[in-house]
Amino acid sequence: MLYYSLRHAAPPVDFRQATVAGQAPDGGLYFPATIPRFSPDFLRELKTMDKAAVAFAVMQPYVGDTIPADVLRRICAEAVDFDFPLVEVTARTSALELFHGPTLAFKDVGARFMSRCLGYFSRQGQAQVTVLVATSGDTGGAVASGFLGVAGVEVIILYPAGKVSPVQELQLTTLGRNITALEVQGTFDDCQRLVKQAFTDADLARRYVLTSANSINVARWLPQQIYYCYALQQWPHIEPPVFSVPSGNFGNLCAGLLAHVSGLPARHFLAACNANDAVPDYLRSGEFTPKAAVATISNAMDVGHPSNFARILELFQHDYEPIRTTVSGYSVTDAATAATIRAVYEQHHYLLDPHGAVAYAAWQQYLAEHPTARGIVLETAHPVKFYDVVEPIIAAKVPVPTALDGLLTRQKQSVGLAADFAALKEYLLGR
Repeated sequence: MLYYSLRHAAPPVDFRQATVAGQAPDGGLYFPATIPRFSPDFLRELKTMDKAAVAFAVMQPYVGDTIPADVLRRICAEAVDFDFPLVEVTARTSALELFHGPTLAFKDVGARFMSRCLGYFSRQGQAQVTVLVATSGDTGGAVASGFLGVAGVEVIILYPAGKVSPVQELQLTTLGRNITALEVQGTFDDCQRLVKQAFTDADLARRYVLTSANSINVARWLPQQIYYCYALQQWPHIEPPVFSVPSGNFGNLCAGLLAHVSGLPARHFLAACNANDAVPDYLRSGEFTPKAAVATISNAMDVGHPSNFARILELFQHDYEPIRTTVSGYSVTDAATAATIRAVYEQHHYLLDPHGAVAYAAWQQYLAEHPTARGIVLETAHPVKFYDVVEPIIAAKVPVPTALDGLLTRQKQSVGLAADFAALKEYLLGR
């Protein structure tokens, strides 16, 4: 498998090169040169396959011969070594819980997969790699956990000051060792802009082998297809589901669409957004206009210019009609998000996090228009990660999972940084 830049001004590369580079030298995102098709045998046997076998079947065509099959099988098994239950909430609504990993967020799968790939490449003689990553919340903690102690890899995380939850901040700032957190005085879009600038800076290229671990990196983005396979493994109905996906930087939805184009059954997809509605606007009008990010209670989705939207356009050959018929967009206010958390908790005894609540609210709007549909809402984080938002809404304490034992008493360690590339460059060159 080769990968090309979406800016078409850089040579194609294999999976190893794309993973280590993160972003193409022309500033574009890497995209697979061909889209694999799931075999009829895979689709027929999916319900009886174990999780590791599903992950290997999905990822092997993308990895190719850059990692031996036995090593890739081990990487896949370790990346998905926790539960992904599909929980029925109502007769027409199920929640796919993606928060049973070590940092209680869906990004654990991609972070664990990528960290193990980079670890393998570094053991094959690759120079020390520096992972430079922007986070709007959950990516930071998942990357910090996934890469902690990985030989030959250091991690530098940029996060927007005051715009991640207290639990998210502790998860990405308290590990130390090979993990450094930079607290940027700006938005997630600022953090993402700084990371992209760093990748194209000649002085930094001479000093570092830089890569990224948010979903601009193919090794973080592509494994997210696996969630949709696990959902269908557990789906008890004949008709395929509608997937409602909480969307910020759009890596998760893009991965679901990629799996669908590869042959995985789905009735429809919902791009469930908060007030950051550039993509829902596109789906209504056919015109994409990035916007300044707006702060909301579903902070991990506070992205005004989502990087992975470029991949969605590429997946559909920039043709608006097939995108519009495959995906519907919804924008959900904070008030509606809070009302959804409260109503689902009181009526169905199921507790949503703010991001899952956005997806649930979008699904309810779609269901009102298509009352015979059945859907899966992706619950991407445990509600305890946003206890400061959720507890006042439900007037009750959120149970604390054992995965957070000791976290709340740790001391934050971060470095303040202006939202300015000169400041980031000075910091990196001065280390």
